[in-house]
Amino acid sequence: MLSHWEAGQVVHRSANACLCPLYAVEGMHVVTVEGIGNTREGLHPVQERLAKAHGSQCGFCTPGFVMSIGKSVAEPIFPPELKARAPQYLVMPGPQVTWHRPVTLEQLLELKATHPAAKLVVGNTEVGIEMKFKDMKYPILIAPTHVPELNSLAVTEQGVTAGAGVTLTRLMTFLKAEIAARPAWQTSTFQAVVGQLRWFAGNQIRNVSALAGNIVTGSPISDLNPLWMASGTTFTALGKDSAPRTVPASQFFLGYRQVDLRPHEILYQVHIPFTRPHEFVKEFKQSPRREDDIAIVNAGMRVRLEQAASGGWVVAEAAVAYGGVAARAIMAPQVAAALVGQPWDEATLTAALEAVRNDVVIADSAPGGKVEYRRALAASFIFKFFAHVATLMDQDSQTSFKPDLPDGLRSAAKVYDRPHAHGVQFHADALPNDVVGQPYQHMAADLQVCGEATYTDDIKLSSDALWAIPVTSTRAHAKILKVDASQALQAPGVAGYFGHKDVPGSNMIGPVVADEEVFASEVVTAVGQIIGLVVADSESAARRAARLVVVEYQDLPAVMSCEEAVEAGAFYSYANRLECGDVDAALAAAEHTLEGTFKLSGQEHFYLETNNCCVIPLENDEFTIYSSTQAPAKHQKYVAHVLGVPAHKVVSKTKRLGGGFGGKETRSIFLHCAVAVPAHALRRPVKLSLDRDEDMQMTGQRHAFMCQYKVGHTSEGRITALDYKLYNNAGNSWDLSAAIMDRCLLHCDNVYKVDNMRVAGRLCRTNQASNTAFRGFGGPQGLMFAEMTVEQVARAVGRPVHEVRELNMYQEGDVTHFKQVLEVFRAPTCWKEVKASSQYEERMKQARVEAFNAEHRWRKRGLAITPTKFGISFTTKFMNQAGALVHVYLDGSVLVSHGGVEMGQGLHTKMAQVAAQVFISETSTDKVPNASPTAASASSDMYGGAVLDACRQIKERLLPYRERFPDRSFKEIVNAAYLDRVDLSAHGFYATPDITGFGGVRPFNYFAYGAAVAEVELDTLTGDWHVLRADVVMDVGNPLNPAIDIGQVEGGFVQGMGWLCMEELQWGDRQHPWVRPGHLFTKGPGTYKIPTANDIPVDFRVALLRDAPNTRAIHSSKAVGEPPFHLGACVFFALKEAVYAARK
Repeated sequence: MLSHWEAGQVVHRSANACLCPLYAVEGMHVVTVEGIGNTREGLHPVQERLAKAHGSQCGFCTPGFVMSIGKSVAEPIFPPELKARAPQYLVMPGPQVTWHRPVTLEQLLELKATHPAAKLVVGNTEVGIEMKFKDMKYPILIAPTHVPELNSLAVTEQGVTAGAGVTLTRLMTFLKAEIAARPAWQTSTFQAVVGQLRWFAGNQIRNVSALAGNIVTGSPISDLNPLWMASGTTFTALGKDSAPRTVPASQFFLGYRQVDLRPHEILYQVHIPFTRPHEFVKEFKQSPRREDDIAIVNAGMRVRLEQAASGGWVVAEAAVAYGGVAARAIMAPQVAAALVGQPWDEATLTAALEAVRNDVVIADSAPGGKVEYRRALAASFIFKFFAHVATLMDQDSQTSFKPDLPDGLRSAAKVYDRPHAHGVQFHADALPNDVVGQPYQHMAADLQVCGEATYTDDIKLSSDALWAIPVTSTRAHAKILKVDASQALQAPGVAGYFGHKDVPGSNMIGPVVADEEVFASEVVTAVGQIIGLVVADSESAARRAARLVVVEYQDLPAVMSCEEAVEAGAFYSYANRLECGDVDAALAAAEHTLEGTFKLSGQEHFYLETNNCCVIPLENDEFTIYSSTQAPAKHQKYVAHVLGVPAHKVVSKTKRLGGGFGGKETRSIFLHCAVAVPAHALRRPVKLSLDRDEDMQMTGQRHAFMCQYKVGHTSEGRITALDYKLYNNAGNSWDLSAAIMDRCLLHCDNVYKVDNMRVAGRLCRTNQASNTAFRGFGGPQGLMFAEMTVEQVARAVGRPVHEVRELNMYQEGDVTHFKQVLEVFRAPTCWKEVKASSQYEERMKQARVEAFNAEHRWRKRGLAITPTKFGISFTTKFMNQAGALVHVYLDGSVLVSHGGVEMGQGLHTKMAQVAAQVFISETSTDKVPNASPTAASASSDMYGGAVLDACRQIKERLLPYRERFPDRSFKEIVNAAYLDRVDLSAHGFYATPDITGFGGVRPFNYFAYGAAVAEVELDTLTGDWHVLRADVVMDVGNPLNPAIDIGQVEGGFVQGMGWLCMEELQWGDRQHPWVRPGHLFTKGPGTYKIPTANDIPVDFRVALLRDAPNTRAIHSSKAVGEPPFHLGACVFFALKEAVYAARK
């Protein structure tokens, strides 16, 4: 948070530290999360409430949430010396760039005349990105933040004049005040600007971004530029020794990122005019996500109506501008011409919609894709504008004019006024004296809200430590002809370049099949594959040097998708299948059959903490690895393999992760093995921390799947036969793709009994970075195929989908297609409870959905209910084992170590509850060796069992002393045992009983069940949607910690919703010809959109199923990490219901 003295008061602003240059905070009071509260002196109320309300899971983003609240956490004491500090001209020279900070307009104009190519930087939200990610070089940068004229805001007779350096937050606040003080007809443009700024980036960006920066960037998808163009806004340019020059906004944008600004000029002022009576200005924007997102298409529109001599009302002036449809923001002159002189009626609307086709011409191969959608949005905005103006004219008491438009069209003007989201959680109360079952807060929550929690990147290294930056492939499939690192080796600070020839052990590794090179040697098979590492004495030096490494390629044919792999016959040698009954005979005898293809895209893990590690060489060829991984034991094994040393010489430590979701189980291994090579060679610590774009391009995602299906069913909707041919996009190596396909095959039934069923899988060899584990591990894809099949059948027979789901549901005691008996089948219980608690049928028919849809032409609601059945266990039998080590100390304290990794799921907290209030140390392979990865939702079961085993051993040893000294404290009993030389340490072990793995009759220890209902509202003109309400009932047995479990249910639900309804991976393939072949376009938060707080259900109700003990797990609990993920599918199906309603 930045605080500064302005106009006699202290102003507080939250800001993004990653973009904030040093010059920007000179003379300010900077407060970080550590400065408002800490665990030693006490938490700030915001920190305390966030911790106690279970608002922190992995904790990596928690400090950002705290500081984003801004004024609520403001430090009341502002240093008095800063109040009297006068800003001074600053020059900050550096090796790459020199910053100038003038404090007068004359100094600024002189600098721009002297350095015409220099960039003016206020918030650094554009130039900072260009320099970091596009490697743009700007030797001279000018910061005009302290020039008074550029920070002025004034009201004139014509409107508002804003200095070009005014931040968007200040402009928004100023315009809101004018809107409140003036009649509505005069501030239509102001209202539109404020409306657009509401969805412009986030608070931290608006707090520092300058008005001019957004304009002179000339972005074709700027949210504000179309508004400036349509509203009649003008810009004033100013240069040294030249008169001010006024340019209409409609003429300012010349081409792609080209504007009418001469090299020596600056944008000086922006003049926003008042509107006149019967003049209407409206903003439009549609983006993949409402908050903090870039527009797909945006627009600004203005009309002024006047009364003609004949007495009727016609359009006197019109201006329409679009962004996102061309290389620059454009005017739509033919639309304007179709409006001027015409009445505001349906015929004029029809003419305008015809004209927009001529004004907005988007090539089929246009960058950004979604061409048909963008064309449709351009027309939809015209449609909505007509409805908006008609509504305002209807409400105008100054005129009797009522536009001649049908009521159905007017409904297009209605905007969903989203209320604040709220939630309710239901769970049974544990007995007062029980530790297990209580909703304790996360053990590290206080540390996390204060920014004191330590992650791998926080570990302090010695002064001789080096940074590593990978040199990666830029081709999807190619021969490596030459690697020239000579320039890199001559760069300042560089300690070396390392590739496949430098590996002392084996260059080939893999979690199942050793088919992947640590460093590519002769051929690269995916963009982002590691060819080498540059190591240097700083991260910036290593990154600059890595860009100097030259790789020459000879391109080879590439395969990018499942479809292309099927065409090319590009598969790995996997052909597992499951079958029950006689599928071919049942299909032949079926009353009806359906066949087709389902496709599911991948999903980025988007853990907030990217992959990072440090490798520290010790004496005698020993190494310690601090790694951000879910699988420390695998890191130990493979680093030893690559270095050619015994495993006992490598110790892998993990304190906590800033999120994992499966993405740090195996893909992190390859990075860390690579880093170990220079650490071994140079005998110096080496650290690597991937940037977000590197992480997304290199480390793989959830597998995309394709399903070719044929289903036989009766006229009532009962499924009699089902044949699935499944394909997953494995990527350029095996990784875990076979196990992921196995789990998919095991979940293709979901909760539905099909007597004749065949599922077969193939792994597609493609030229993408190897796809990998992700929450659900193939299960969600199988569950979705089952749900999509049931829905197809329901549509075919004309019955409500929920009835067909009920008709086909298993009963307790039934046998699955993989021959496991459903011993305790609680899916029907969850289904009935959520139907009842959500009032599903009443809302569908009477209260909400059908009535709403009948009344609204352009907004539709959908309601859907979906069940889930998720198997718990690793499908590879040997992995279902766990260990723990428990020490009791003489002061009565207890230390527990176990093989699980804390990544936000509350594992340590649950283990502490199992061990009855203990502190958990970091996961380390020298404490608990050979640990299975923290995955498959089984960690609480397995490590809880191991901890319990160890604690029971110690309890048995202490029991005689308790009987001998019944009134003594635990500490005294421990000391008595110690004096008798009783071992106060124990190793616990747990192996999941009676499971067989894939292909046997019991691949799963048990199943977790759940059901969810979602109601959505969809704007059919734009595709914008909201989840009005979601109800979840989840079977988690007797929860170890209901607060943590409910957090997992809520997070899993929203993440599943994001996968199916929001998130989109765009690769350079046939579908995206505008992306470089093999490259991932959506490799950062600017292009890949996960759900935010504005996307969660407005009304979110989660209940844990009561009286549902599970005899096959610790304390009768059940796993909760992965099972809720699929329940987010009810949002997808609710949206489909809304679309079907619109098409009736």
